[in-house]
Amino acid sequence: MWILGIDTSCDDTGVGLVQDGRVVANQVASQTLLHQHYGGVVPELASREHVRVIDGLVEEVLRQAGLGVEKLDLVAATRGPGLIGALLVGFTYAKGLAFALRKPFVAVHHLEGHIYAALAEHPEVRPPFLALVASGGHTHLFEVPAWGVYRLLGATLDDAAGEAFDKSARLLGLGYPGGPEIERLAAQGDPARVPLSVPLQDQEGFSFSFSGLKTAVARALEKGHAPADIAARFQEVAVEHIAQVVGRAARKTGLTTLLVTGGVAQNQALRARLQGMGLRLCFPPRGLATDNGAMIALAAWHTLGRCSKSNLHLPAAPYLPLATS
Repeated sequence: MWILGIDTSCDDTGVGLVQDGRVVANQVASQTLLHQHYGGVVPELASREHVRVIDGLVEEVLRQAGLGVEKLDLVAATRGPGLIGALLVGFTYAKGLAFALRKPFVAVHHLEGHIYAALAEHPEVRPPFLALVASGGHTHLFEVPAWGVYRLLGATLDDAAGEAFDKSARLLGLGYPGGPEIERLAAQGDPARVPLSVPLQDQEGFSFSFSGLKTAVARALEKGHAPADIAARFQEVAVEHIAQVVGRAARKTGLTTLLVTGGVAQNQALRARLQGMGLRLCFPPRGLATDNGAMIALAAWHTLGRCSKSNLHLPAAPYLPLATS
C-alpha cells in the first residue's frame, strides 16, 4: 500500500511517501530563512509559502519513488493541532487530491504522527510506554497503555520547550530557530555562573513550565552575565526540568520505555540526560524528529486497522487534544 502524507501544521511543508510502513521518500521545505528576520513564525507568511511549494514537493516524492500519482492507495494529512491557516493548506490539498483520485483520505493528529516517527526507528516497540513530544509548539507527556490509547499525564502550562528555546535565543541575540543556536553557544559557557532555578521542582504532578526561564534569561542579561553562560545554564535547567518530570512519570507508572520526539529531541544535552536515567529510549531517525510528511503517512499506515477513513467534510482543527482516556 502506498500512502502519501502531508504536514503543514506550522512553518515547514512536509510531504512523505510510505509503502507498507516503510519510508520511501520524505521532503521538507523549511521556512527558516523566511521567518528569521522576525525571530519566530509569521502565520500569514507561513500559509502563503505552503501554497507556493506544496505542489512541487508532492511531485518530487513521487518522482523519487518512480510512482505515478494514480498508484497512490491513500492520502493522509495533519488535521491539527497547529496554525489554522497553515493547516488548511495541506489538509485541503490532501482532501482535494484524494477526491480527484477517488482514493481514501485519512486525517491524522499531529502529535500521533510524532509518536509514530519514533517507532519508525524502533518498530519492535509495543505498548505500554511513555511518549514525550517536545517541539516548538508542543510539550506533552503521554502514557500509552495500548495502541490508539493516549493518557495525557502532563503538558506545558505556558510556553512549549522549543518555544522557550526560540524566545531565549532571541533575547540573547541569536538566530532562529533557537534550539541549535543555544546548544552551540552553551558549549562555550559555564552554567554554574548563572543562578537559574529548575521550574516546578516541588510539584507532585507532571506539568511543564518554561515561561519563567525566559524571564530569568532577560534578568540575567540585565545583570551583566555573559550570553554563553546564560545559554549554558538555560539549557541545563530546561533539560533538567524535562528529565525530572519524565522520571517522576516513570516511577509513578512503572514504565521503562520512553519515546522522545519533536524538534527538541535532537538536543544532545537532553539525550545525554535521559540516557542516564535507566530508561529504554526510542528516538526518531534523522529527518523525522521535526515536522514532516512521512510521519503522517506512517501514522495513517499504523492506524488503518483501528480507524475508519475520514470524511472529506471533516474540518481542520487548530486546537485538537490527543488524549483518549
